[in-house]
Amino acid sequence: MPSTGPRSSREVDHYPAGAVDEDRRHHSSPIGVQANARLTGQAAAVLVVLLAVEGLTLVNVRQLVTLHVFVGMLLVPPVLLKLASTGWRFVRYYTGDPAYRQKGPPPLPLRLLGPIVVVLTAVVFGSGIALLLTPSSLRNELLFVHKASFVLWFGAMTIHVLAHILETARLAPADILRRTRKEVRGAGARVWTVAGSLVVGSILGVVMVPTVGHWLAYGGPHRGG
Repeated sequence: MPSTGPRSSREVDHYPAGAVDEDRRHHSSPIGVQANARLTGQAAAVLVVLLAVEGLTLVNVRQLVTLHVFVGMLLVPPVLLKLASTGWRFVRYYTGDPAYRQKGPPPLPLRLLGPIVVVLTAVVFGSGIALLLTPSSLRNELLFVHKASFVLWFGAMTIHVLAHILETARLAPADILRRTRKEVRGAGARVWTVAGSLVVGSILGVVMVPTVGHWLAYGGPHRGG
């Protein structure tokens, strides 16, 4: 006779244990969502500081072009890290991950602004790097693209930064302060990831700074501007 006792949890769920485990591996936990937010906040804080320094070089970019180039290259890995962390949240949310769905999306205006910021960021940094590497015959056109995209990018970034400034101020130190760093596992890995991006950026800066001499010989940022 069939057993009339209580059914096992496997029978109640009608799913093999392996299938349940496999399903869980494809879903994020609330802790994972918090970890992603902290990494994004740390990268954002670093970018705010570096972008402020980069902005100051524009006061006299001809005299400060070496610093401008170095900081610009230093920015590249943290920018990529920030794009990766926010992109991860975007993908997990729109693929239906329960933990990210529960957290919810950014406000609609910021979701619409996001792709614009990404495209303008790519154009600003891409044109800046190209200015250092391409033949002088193309530099007037590239300089125009770099300046025009920077103006648009600065406006979009100002809105983006102001919209997230309080969240960034809350999240950025969370993995450093003793009272909060243990609340979400992986604090050390996140801090070292951000630090590593700065190390890579510094190496890129050192590699690219020698190209400034050729740029100055061409006539510097003011020629054709």
